[in-house]
Amino acid sequence: MANSLATRLAAALLVACLATAARADDDVPQPSPSPSAQAPSGQNPSGQSPGGQNPSGQKGRAGRGGEAGSGANAAASGSTAEQHRLPPDSTTKQSVALPSRTLNFSATAGSIRVFDDKGEPLADIAYTSYQLDGAEKANRPVTFLFNGGPGSASAWLQLGNVGPWRLPFDGAVSSAAPELQANADTWLDFTDLVFIDPVGTGYSRFVTTSEEARKRFFTVDGDANSVALVIRRWLEKYDRLTSPKYLVGESYGGIRGPKVVRNLQMQQGVGVRGLVLISPVLDFREYTGSSLLQYVASLPTMAAVARQAKGPVTREDLADVESYARGDFLLDLVKGQADTEATTRLADKVASLTGIDQVVSRRLAGRFDIGEFRREFDRKNGKVTGRYDASIEGFDPYPDSSYFRFNDPSGDPLMAPLTSAAVDLTTRKLNWRPDGSYHLLSESVNKAWEFGHGISPAESVTQLRQALALDPNLKLLVGHGLFDLATPYFASKIILDQLPAFAGPGRTRLAVYPGGHMFYSRDGSRQAFRKEVEALMR
Repeated sequence: MANSLATRLAAALLVACLATAARADDDVPQPSPSPSAQAPSGQNPSGQSPGGQNPSGQKGRAGRGGEAGSGANAAASGSTAEQHRLPPDSTTKQSVALPSRTLNFSATAGSIRVFDDKGEPLADIAYTSYQLDGAEKANRPVTFLFNGGPGSASAWLQLGNVGPWRLPFDGAVSSAAPELQANADTWLDFTDLVFIDPVGTGYSRFVTTSEEARKRFFTVDGDANSVALVIRRWLEKYDRLTSPKYLVGESYGGIRGPKVVRNLQMQQGVGVRGLVLISPVLDFREYTGSSLLQYVASLPTMAAVARQAKGPVTREDLADVESYARGDFLLDLVKGQADTEATTRLADKVASLTGIDQVVSRRLAGRFDIGEFRREFDRKNGKVTGRYDASIEGFDPYPDSSYFRFNDPSGDPLMAPLTSAAVDLTTRKLNWRPDGSYHLLSESVNKAWEFGHGISPAESVTQLRQALALDPNLKLLVGHGLFDLATPYFASKIILDQLPAFAGPGRTRLAVYPGGHMFYSRDGSRQAFRKEVEALMR
């Protein structure tokens, strides 16, 4: 998926609501009294494909996705909330003709309203759901999907990979026609789908003027807790609490996903059978500061980019680079630049693996920042690589500049056609017409995000371990692209290798495919990953 994360190395997916400890039968969700205690992590590696969720003004009882809270507090804030209300949910009957089958389903574009513990409305969270006709609800899986950012809507996953209609991403340019086509690789064959857009993404919006309340939505824990609440509300609204449940998060969704699972388990009374993470960031410590692991994590991807320029590359072709990265490379990094012999040896090896000029590699001591690699890889031709897919190149608008002044040729061209396609699908085909603008990637959300004030960068490995330990039936699937410099696959490999034996290969799997952050833009990679997901849910 894609994001405004070029400026904040931390980014990939969504903005959310207020934290809540509400039980599944509570009348009013209970927001968290304080922001997350997570530490700031600097830039966000989530990437452009950080994604989002969905909107709608829901009807029914409070605490069950009702329209408004009761009592004096709700009445006092009623006029403000009504001014910003999203329109009533729209459900339409749809059909897509695909090779060897036709899928008939109900599509709903709408929103769920979230309240504070006093019954005052806070936000309308938008969603788009697809439920196959004729399926038995009790046994039919339902999957909730969100992108990252923070500040990204879920259109990347919905229209690039999973939904019943797809917008081709490969070779896209800003002026490309936003024409959706039937998606032969949709997951709707084996699971119902619910795409969620947190506050500030897609059409989701605040309905409160309380600045304090609004700020709480843009925190690590407040975001995860609010997404969990929306999931519970949706399950209640559509009588799906007994269905097998799965979660999919992309990019910053790697931080959000495990935290949402843990909240569902412990606070919402909802169990999850499987967690699927696409191009995730799980721990920001590998991407910031002086951590040597940032160089270890990115080296195999840089080598993959160099090798793919000469022909097709698979992860198996990178076994020698992975072995070097976690072996002699790491040892020479630890020795530091005071050891000139080790530094020269390291720099020359990195140059040979990445194709970077040896003189440049020695000047940088073999320690390539992502931006430096992107510019130096093909600098002789005045080109830069993508961040989300470094196998894609574009012209450097200022090739002679002494500092970086380029964006992302692998993500930026998708912004216009994907935004137009999402708006056209929602308003025309699904007949849901909110006022205001649709936000595919919200820079304001990304900039306002509060990672906390503690000493530890944001991470979700803690919640991942807790969730896996609590439920021995919970399974984890992690998918990555070989050429993704926003969230390199080897970072996840290092983390997954540290999990205890109870979360071993029988329950966790890492799958790596040719492609970038949105590796599913490639037909072969998208189809192979779909098979992995279907096997997980069968």
